[in-house]
Amino acid sequence: MKVEPALAAIRLAVRECLTDLPSGELVLAAVSGGADSLALAAALAHEAPRLELRAGAVTVDHGLQDGSPERAADVAATCADLGLDPVVVESVAVGHAGGPEGAAREARYAALNDVATRTGAVAVLLGHTLDDQAETVLLSLARGSGARSLSGMPPRRERFRRPLLAIRRVTTNEACQAVDLVPWADPHNSDPAFARARVRQQVLPAMVDALGDGIPEALARTAALLRDDADALDEWAKTVTDATDVGALSELPSAVRKRVIRNAAFAAGVSAGALTASHVHDIERLITHWHGQGAVSLPGGLVADRSYDRLSFR
Repeated sequence: MKVEPALAAIRLAVRECLTDLPSGELVLAAVSGGADSLALAAALAHEAPRLELRAGAVTVDHGLQDGSPERAADVAATCADLGLDPVVVESVAVGHAGGPEGAAREARYAALNDVATRTGAVAVLLGHTLDDQAETVLLSLARGSGARSLSGMPPRRERFRRPLLAIRRVTTNEACQAVDLVPWADPHNSDPAFARARVRQQVLPAMVDALGDGIPEALARTAALLRDDADALDEWAKTVTDATDVGALSELPSAVRKRVIRNAAFAAGVSAGALTASHVHDIERLITHWHGQGAVSLPGGLVADRSYDRLSFR
């Protein structure tokens, strides 16, 4: 029987994402109920048995909207109907740090990690698409981020995998229609109070109108190229074994030197989320533009200081 092109594309993407896993292992799909994650779940249910893998699902109830427990239960029932087992509903308490979007994301990933650990899953599949990647790049541009942030979401990081990063959102909707799945439209995705929703509803469509239909692909391609560059610079920075030698640090390219500074600050106890580009800039000036200035104050009560030809964190 002929398979719809959209469905075939998503199944192929999922299959290629799983081929390195040993038979018998459990893979979970993170399913919100939207078209992207439902199409992902259906593809996983189809492909996992063919690769001799077990397939399950997890849906996270953030508790941020009325009726969210009932929606989570509906999503879980749909996953079970697809043949996924186990299916876990995980409720979380969303904090406030990092804003509403950041706090929800942090709670969600913590929950997904916890469920994967409890169930013994070797991988958790996420339904982010090429459109999500393009939006992420634009949000990073607006924040004035560096190459690492502009490189967007990686296809893999630890147990998380994103098989749909080359798939357009319209394709996931078509795939759901092909197998009679009815996605849930999260109102947060169109709420202009959220930055990503504004990018999705206003900014990216305006760019497509002005510059052409290929803008989302171009942004995703840029992210992939920058990821390669950022990976190479990160590896270079790891080869620097002495982060206190001002003479050696001064000879490095700034992009590498800043990475060494960040790594040293993290090793000294500075929180990754609290260290800003301004902190790194001020520390770098202790190396490249030193005229006897005092120590640089850092989050957590730490300081970076220079004494003669040595940099220290205390």
